[in-house]
Amino acid sequence: MQNVLFKIAGLTASCLIAVGLYLRVDIINKGGPVMIPIILCSIFALAIFLERVMNIYKSKTDSTRFMEDITAALKRNRISEALQICEQTHGPVAHIIKAGIAKHDRSRHEIREAIEDAGLHEVPKLEKNLSALATIAHVSPLLGLLGTVTGMVNTFQIIQQKAQAMYPVDPSVLAKGIWEALITTVAGLIVAIPSFVAYNFLVAKVENLVVEMEILATDLVNILTQRK
Repeated sequence: MQNVLFKIAGLTASCLIAVGLYLRVDIINKGGPVMIPIILCSIFALAIFLERVMNIYKSKTDSTRFMEDITAALKRNRISEALQICEQTHGPVAHIIKAGIAKHDRSRHEIREAIEDAGLHEVPKLEKNLSALATIAHVSPLLGLLGTVTGMVNTFQIIQQKAQAMYPVDPSVLAKGIWEALITTVAGLIVAIPSFVAYNFLVAKVENLVVEMEILATDLVNILTQRK
């Protein structure tokens, strides 16, 4: 998955560079050096979002049909067939169900424990890179604020130099310096808002998958214990 992430990041960077060249990157240049980490944040946020969406999409399983096949195999006492169904099915649901079936001859507690152990390995895979996306959502506006503050400092330094040299300060120069300094704040918010929305979207999807895994795990435990 890391290779996929880097490939997506590279592709996204190429697209953004092409768009930037088309727009002559005037606004980016006026924003100053702080625009560079903000742009990098936008690239990685998009790459993480696309990679996570693809991963979650691949992790989804037709749970109703899957459990029907598993239940039918277990009722016929065909454990190997049930395990084969799990192996042929992709996603975390199949992995935890397989762990439970492998302990079919054990007690209810041991079956539940095996499923929980499998879940401890599967859930972190679903949550991978979400913390990085949350960090980008929080850091981007701070980077924008940093760029604005440094830009304002530079503007007032220019005003001070002109005042010491007995040159009149043109209000248009002050206005130009201020709006150029505010560009980074706007850019930071433009990155942060979609990143925060994307983070909440992905967290909701992961939580739904986890709940589905818990429900199916409980159903499997009930099926296995009823066979005894």
